[in-house]
Amino acid sequence: MNFPKVNPTQTNAWHQLESHFQEAKDIGMQQLFAEDSARGASFSIAWKDFYLDYSKNRITKKTLSLLFDLANEVQLKEAIEAQFRGDKINETEQRAVGHTALRNFKKMPLEVSETLDKMKAFSSKIINGSWKGYSGKPITHIVNVGIGGSDLGPDMVCEALKFYKNHLDVRFISNVDGDHVMESLKGLPRETTLFVIVSKTFTTQETLTNAQTIRKWFLQEAHEDAIAKHFVAVSTNLEAVAEFGMEPNNIFPMWDWVGGRFSLWSAVGLTIALSVGYSNFESLLKGAHEMDEHFLRTDFSENIPVVLAMLSVWYNNFYESESECIVPYSQYLSKFVPYLQQGIMESNGKSVDRNGNPIDYQTGTIVWGSTGTNAQHAFFQLIHQGTKLIPTDFIAFKKSLYGNIDHQNKLLANCFAQTEALLQGTLGTDVDSNFKAFEGNKPTNTLLINSLTPESLGSLIALYEHKLFVQGVVWNIFSYDQWGVELGKKLAKGTLAAIEKNELSSISNSATKELIKKIS
Repeated sequence: MNFPKVNPTQTNAWHQLESHFQEAKDIGMQQLFAEDSARGASFSIAWKDFYLDYSKNRITKKTLSLLFDLANEVQLKEAIEAQFRGDKINETEQRAVGHTALRNFKKMPLEVSETLDKMKAFSSKIINGSWKGYSGKPITHIVNVGIGGSDLGPDMVCEALKFYKNHLDVRFISNVDGDHVMESLKGLPRETTLFVIVSKTFTTQETLTNAQTIRKWFLQEAHEDAIAKHFVAVSTNLEAVAEFGMEPNNIFPMWDWVGGRFSLWSAVGLTIALSVGYSNFESLLKGAHEMDEHFLRTDFSENIPVVLAMLSVWYNNFYESESECIVPYSQYLSKFVPYLQQGIMESNGKSVDRNGNPIDYQTGTIVWGSTGTNAQHAFFQLIHQGTKLIPTDFIAFKKSLYGNIDHQNKLLANCFAQTEALLQGTLGTDVDSNFKAFEGNKPTNTLLINSLTPESLGSLIALYEHKLFVQGVVWNIFSYDQWGVELGKKLAKGTLAAIEKNELSSISNSATKELIKKIS
């Protein structure tokens, strides 16, 4: 079948939601809670170790019913099945979207299972010390060199699973900023460092520039024959990798049906396997697959990614709320929001629908946030008393990994109290100044997870992957291309040539010409 191409604003459900919004937009959530003592339990979903409380939203049962009607009218179920079936739903690039196949061990493509076996064998050699560097010493440091999904995903997971990490020191180099590269190389022992170069085409400007700089740095003390012991690649360009000096056996494959921002589940996750061990990497995959099954098989009303996505549509398209905040109450997840920013904003930042028509309604949301409780002392004032409506996801874990009950109780108390304060405001209390008054009625979701494990992290990441997919289906956009990014790359090549040659005739923009003159 063809992937659905339904304009959501032309559906019956959308028109009913517009009418319902006019009736419900001024309802206070405080009133909804006062009228329904069981609201907290009624508007919640329990799934495995996950508990989603979405009761603190400006919704009624009628709102949910209409949102699910919208999901049905845009043929969400059919769209989900098309993705999992392997249809080429990324139509502008004529590609399937197969990241869920990377974690389905029962129906895994042969090339994927073979790659996982190779990752397992390689990571075991590095971790147990049987792989030796050029001086005969085992590897002690790992440096991942990539950008975008080849950096953000592995970096985020390695940070999130730091509790489970082994003895290897892991670093990440991404930005083409030369200062960043040299600072990252500072203090590294060449004879015991392994570099993982991640680039599908091995032509990405930032990654290739960084790799060549690192290669020169490495060869200041080592011979070229040593490159094979200290550089491995995740790529499809065998010729370019071999020219760099790497052994063909040290190349881990990528596939065009896996988008960069969804690639940590593939060989792009090699650094994860090196950092926390292959068994934990496999557990990450299995946790993601469990969420895949939940998303694929669960009725919309009990489907966590679907509920979160439809709530986002409700605020984005009816309340005209442009951004949404994500606040994990775990310092381990300090890189989770930057990771989601790429996944969500690169996917759904589109203004042309799947029929090729300009869009006259809002699509991608602006995603931002930080970790609690740090965020409370930074930007929460804007959410509490500012003029903007900012729906916020709170993510928390019941148990701490080190078992410090006192700290964890205070952490969770802050998390729960913030959602209640955003709900209630100062309504019903006496304040001695208007400056101290705020209305509350600010929407939040609270996702409570038993503990931060490789499995639960995998499920959490997959949850947000599926949420952005649902949003894209509803908004009738292609979520898996990124032509805006490609345009910037193309222009940068011409600008670089002008800078290097100090030749401005090829630059048409007068402001760009002036900028180049300033650095000449």
